[in-house]
Amino acid sequence: MKTSKKLFLKITKPLALLLLVNLGCERDISDEAVQATFSTNRIIFSDTFSAGLEYYPYLDSKFEAFSVDTEVKYQGTASMRFDVPNEGDRNGAYAGAIFRDDNGGRDLSKYDALTFWAKASKAATINDIGFGQDFGQNKFQVSKRGLRLTTNWVKYTIPIPDASKLKQEKGMFWYAEGPENGDGYSFWIDELQFEKLGTIAQPRPSILNGDNISVNTFIGVNINVADLNQTFNLGTGEDISISSAPGYFIFSSSNPSVASVSETGVVEVLSAGNSVITATLDGVEAKGSLTINSIGSFVFAPTPVRDSNNVVSIFSDHYPNTPVDFFNGYWQPYQTTQSADFSIQGDNFLNYTNFNFVGIQFANPTLNLTDKSNLHFNMYIPNAVPSNFDFLVTIVDFGPDKVNGGGDDTRQQLFVRKSPSIVADSWITIEFSLNGLTPRNNVGLIIFENINFSSLRNLYLDNIYFYKN
Repeated sequence: MKTSKKLFLKITKPLALLLLVNLGCERDISDEAVQATFSTNRIIFSDTFSAGLEYYPYLDSKFEAFSVDTEVKYQGTASMRFDVPNEGDRNGAYAGAIFRDDNGGRDLSKYDALTFWAKASKAATINDIGFGQDFGQNKFQVSKRGLRLTTNWVKYTIPIPDASKLKQEKGMFWYAEGPENGDGYSFWIDELQFEKLGTIAQPRPSILNGDNISVNTFIGVNINVADLNQTFNLGTGEDISISSAPGYFIFSSSNPSVASVSETGVVEVLSAGNSVITATLDGVEAKGSLTINSIGSFVFAPTPVRDSNNVVSIFSDHYPNTPVDFFNGYWQPYQTTQSADFSIQGDNFLNYTNFNFVGIQFANPTLNLTDKSNLHFNMYIPNAVPSNFDFLVTIVDFGPDKVNGGGDDTRQQLFVRKSPSIVADSWITIEFSLNGLTPRNNVGLIIFENINFSSLRNLYLDNIYFYKN
């Protein structure tokens, strides 16, 4: 399994700040003044870097992963070499960086694609690669996910969703890649540049992966319009899909008094009612939509009152939370559960949709709950409680090896059956004794799941914590 990436800046040289001080009287802008223009240089790397380009590796990546190679190249005298570390490399968990134009940015509006030649020491798949990431707003970021490399030189094309947006782009190139099946490898890139190919056609933008999604929600909820993509035909018969930043899209709401949508694709629910969120990209209607069904004002979960000294919190805005690896493991192939988490007035909630089961893991470090006696969480079931509601909670202790599934795990299962206390559209408080989990000094996982064909599909969770009586 590949390592996940964490995108943080590691500055490799001082950045100068230019301060402009007005020492004279104010002057009107002349009618003859010319608007500032930026370089149209299309070259990023061809035997050497183009002027102004700087290398910024991500904070927890391998700093030395990138080098210039004069032995292996597609043409000319040199190529860019990237050495992906092995799993467990003490110098970095993965390889990743941005290459930024520090001369103020470039005008890329006359090009339609980023192109390059690449090969690898073995057949491999790069997690993410693209342009538009600058450690600023990343307003026009593009990513080609899962770029497959061979051991032969191949030319690759990453289209620009809407080149008219790129009048001053600083993010020339970025990538993030981890070990494959635990092993590192090397890959090379040469003749990295922007081009006007003229063969990129048939734009097919989409939001929400092209699905028409309907959500029941509340006043004050903010929802991100996610999974934004653009698909082109390259003229060779090949279609290519890229992940595109919200800045390329123009979003609209059919009923702005119910739900407004920002230029970054953030929907704010303003009142009760219904609204449909859609988008266009470069004048083409995007496939997919988000229907907002606002029920009205939201009722918050009960405020916890236990002493924080007696609590180990997994998810709550009222206590310090322990480090969590993930709130949704997306376990394949059987899990269908998706996350639609939201916040209202700064209070955060987990929202699981299309629910069948889900795991919350907190294994770095595992928790010693020997002195904790109970699990607490609040659950909200929107609309209606299924007639066949049957809910199971599993607490897993990873054992001395502190590894999930390592052969020494123990677990306790806690059943929530349908009863008069299980109601819809109201927060339910659920608490269980942990006395059945022995030992519990390396607890690392909570699993929530439907059992016995329960048809529960949507739920909110809040205030998940362990406590001592």
